[in-house]
Amino acid sequence: MTYELKFPAVSKFGWSITDSLHQEVDALKASKVLIITDEILKELHVIKEIIQHLEKQFEVKIYSDVEAEPSLACAQSIVDYTKEQRVDCVIGLGGGSILDIAKIAAVLSAHEGEVKDYLNISGERSIKHKGLPKILIPTTSGTGSEVTNISVLSLDGTKDVIVHEHMLADVALVDPALTMSVPPAITGATGADAITHAIEAYLSNQANTVTDALALKAIELIHGSLEAAVINGNDREARAALSEGSFLAGMAFFHAGVAGVHALAYPLGSKFQVAHGESNAVLLPYVISYISGSCPEKMKKVASLIDPYFAEEKQYSSSDYLSLLKQFTGRIHIPASLKHYGIKLEDLKGLTENAMEQQRLLQRSPYPLAKEDIYSIYKSAWEGAEKAAPKTSYIP
Repeated sequence: MTYELKFPAVSKFGWSITDSLHQEVDALKASKVLIITDEILKELHVIKEIIQHLEKQFEVKIYSDVEAEPSLACAQSIVDYTKEQRVDCVIGLGGGSILDIAKIAAVLSAHEGEVKDYLNISGERSIKHKGLPKILIPTTSGTGSEVTNISVLSLDGTKDVIVHEHMLADVALVDPALTMSVPPAITGATGADAITHAIEAYLSNQANTVTDALALKAIELIHGSLEAAVINGNDREARAALSEGSFLAGMAFFHAGVAGVHALAYPLGSKFQVAHGESNAVLLPYVISYISGSCPEKMKKVASLIDPYFAEEKQYSSSDYLSLLKQFTGRIHIPASLKHYGIKLEDLKGLTENAMEQQRLLQRSPYPLAKEDIYSIYKSAWEGAEKAAPKTSYIP
């Protein structure tokens, strides 16, 4: 086995670790800083304190017009703004969408052309320059974007990414204190996103010894804290464990990748405006149970971390795993069916076509997912099935 590992130059985790933010900005020799956040976050007391503290030492610009599922137009606007302001450091302060946009702003503000030119599927230009130094600070426990080199954008009917080593943060600061005000529904959805990252990274055909260790610890931390954090957002111990789990899951999937769950989730966000974390969460039981037979030993390990009654020496069916994961997502109030989002049976064929475009993700699945498999999974998720979807060759 051979593998290569890359991480942000500086990665810090801990309660109130953002108190050191001004020192990190100073170390980057910046004087004019752009903070990218959103309209809600910038009004929170904890975020205002961070901004006010920076303003004592640096010139600070704030950009907060960021969409929940950023479009090309959103990304282009902020790249243009970054160029106009001539800042020398970008700070992303928010959820995954904010961090993704901050990476794009920092890197593409040093490039010619438009954002669309650098997309993975349809772009024709390549990233050449590192761009501005960037500091990424998550305010949710979910995406792991602070430690990855990828940004996701919504297109018409699907999603595409910009990915390059220059997108990696110079500094990542993970502070559980910033997640205390996250509402229960968002805590559940983003936490489910994080455990999806860990599970898919662990099952990935590109996994290695290091990513396995990171992913397993992440699953343990997230499963052990998510329900408690949903029930009581002021539970400091649960918030800290959830933040650390998301952080570790991000490092795991950055190197091992995610696969089928994300490939099928992308069209839900772009076509039906289902938030990224929730789209992963609702599909997690159906995709993972479908592929479980291709990685039985690893699946038993995952199951034993979620439910100790799953003994690693026994054999389990795909329907056993479906039931296990549906129970887990149900406890954090994730809908059991795609019908909840207004998706109709006749929509599944289009979703399948869009998911098939995500070959970058699908190639990492331990079980090769063809068009027929994807349709079968979508149909099972639409029905809210109690038994795992059968392998099929039928598409209407």
